[in-house]
Amino acid sequence: MHVDIRTVNVKPLRNTFDHLAARFGDKAATRYQEATFDVQPETNFHYKPLWDPEREIFDKRRTAIVMKDFYALKDPRQFFYGSYTMTRAKQQEALDGHMQFIEKRDLMRHLPEDVQNAIITLLVPMRHYEWGANMANAQIAAYGWGTAITQAAMMATMDRLGMAQHLSRLGLLLDGNQGTSLQTAKTEWTDNPAFQPLRNRVEDIFVTKDWFETMVAQNLVADALVYPLFFLHYDNRVISMHGQALSLVLDYMMKWYQETSKWVDAVVKTAAAESPENKALVAGWIAKWRGGFAEALAPLSARMFGADGDAVLAEIVAAFDQRVAKLGVV
Repeated sequence: MHVDIRTVNVKPLRNTFDHLAARFGDKAATRYQEATFDVQPETNFHYKPLWDPEREIFDKRRTAIVMKDFYALKDPRQFFYGSYTMTRAKQQEALDGHMQFIEKRDLMRHLPEDVQNAIITLLVPMRHYEWGANMANAQIAAYGWGTAITQAAMMATMDRLGMAQHLSRLGLLLDGNQGTSLQTAKTEWTDNPAFQPLRNRVEDIFVTKDWFETMVAQNLVADALVYPLFFLHYDNRVISMHGQALSLVLDYMMKWYQETSKWVDAVVKTAAAESPENKALVAGWIAKWRGGFAEALAPLSARMFGADGDAVLAEIVAAFDQRVAKLGVV
């Protein structure tokens, strides 16, 4: 018997969905494009929300920022659910290895007692700051317009819960899993006068109605001043005197901050470049929150660095100003 095997090429009638073809042409779309573009509901809403009857349940007017296309606020990391969860799973696996090594060798409790107390009363309370950041990004996800921004914000909410848990684990490493460090840290956050200005700024973000201002306040300004102060400069100070045990815990947080900054910078830069009006709004919000957070962090910087506190904070603010200038916002 003779068998003749032939290959037949079948040309598809189309290569992607119609709404993606309208944006990018009739070519195979990436998974990020499929999961992101033109997913936001725009029509056939059944009713207006009773708590805001002047607007639709999804409404572009919930921010003063005006965009021809809110999908321009895309994520340069191209995170969608699949790529995001796989990336974080790999990072979590590496982080767990570090934490197990620290716990096995009991490295944190080999630090001097005064350093351990300083970490509990300065770093562990920042778990409450991370919870505040979770709430801020939840607001962006709830009231933002366009899946490009809302899905990235929702991923950020989960990241911030992870950071809060990570700082909780730091406290448990120091108190032998008793939980006493967490209660001490909470008391510091709610009662210590040095933390109250920062706590006030976090609560100010809670009542900010414009979701893009929340984006600027939390993810651009606050994080750019808080993360280098607590998780870089203070870590370097501990390294210079007591070795790198703390760095093994804080390294992940700074890597996450550097990665997430790429998303934040891309969103802010794109919005500001859209129009002079947008640029003026963003510049005003940056100036407002920059001053508030710099002032709020001054007493904490003094606690961490003593007489050098003002100089360290000034260096961080100057680096932030350079970052903002690169975004085209003055």
